[in-house]
Amino acid sequence: MTDSLRLQSELATLTTEAYRPELAGIDQLPTLDIARLMNGEDTGVPAAVAARLPEIAAAVDAIAARMERGGRLVYAGAGTAGRLGVLDASECPPTFNTAPGQVVGLIAGGPGALVTSVEGAEDSPDLARADLDALKLTPDDSVVGVSASGRTPYAIGAVEHARGVGALTVGLSCNAGSPLAAAAEHGIEVVVGPELLTGSTRLKAGTAQKLVLNMLSTITMIRLGKTYGNLMVDVRASNAKLRARSRRIVSQATGAPDADIERALTEAEGEVKTAILIILAGVDGGTATRLLEESDGRLRTALGKAGA
Repeated sequence: MTDSLRLQSELATLTTEAYRPELAGIDQLPTLDIARLMNGEDTGVPAAVAARLPEIAAAVDAIAARMERGGRLVYAGAGTAGRLGVLDASECPPTFNTAPGQVVGLIAGGPGALVTSVEGAEDSPDLARADLDALKLTPDDSVVGVSASGRTPYAIGAVEHARGVGALTVGLSCNAGSPLAAAAEHGIEVVVGPELLTGSTRLKAGTAQKLVLNMLSTITMIRLGKTYGNLMVDVRASNAKLRARSRRIVSQATGAPDADIERALTEAEGEVKTAILIILAGVDGGTATRLLEESDGRLRTALGKAGA
């Protein structure tokens, strides 16, 4: 059997590639009816994710434990899966003030593949190994391979290579019994069923992957003390909107008058967490900074140390 026929045979077994004859006339339907169909398809995605919550929670706890030791969170995927990983990674610095390189998104074919398809890149496990080697991967790191089919060589290669160096591995797929989940220490298989357009896994599968990646990064950051309740106290105020949000967060956390908030933020050099501690603990900026350093950046712990 040729490689092409072997691949066709393999794809025919995947739920994400299944053909739905009942939708064969979709192109003849009114636009509103197609929109209703798509919307109906999407409603099943959260339930598919809900079925995998225990696996997601276990992966989060394992990732957070590694990051507590200074490890990084690395996503690796091709096409839509890779783009979603890069998107999630790129939103961590402004949201959680993560250090440069603390959360990384790798896409097969490099940054150019974010906007233009790079032919053959997803078929290369060697490319994944090279991308991870460039990061100087360590056993404290966590690598999440993302692939709707669960068979993408780039994602599998990333997970296998990471596991070989002792890093934590997670395989996120949208097919049951996937090679990607089998290769990883933590397999997460969110089975959303065949797509509205046959094989177009940027649809339900893409939505499911985005929901899971939201959980992996957000809950990990909560576990790392990057929030105070449901407030983003580590937000990086890099523009006018985020500076306004910073003031609002300090207000929501403390209930202090505007003048006190402005003074605290000035003394804290714009650091929301420090400003909150200044107000709630009644300490100066230097003391607040020291307490947070002694508390590994955890605001609740710092408040306890200050007796607040």
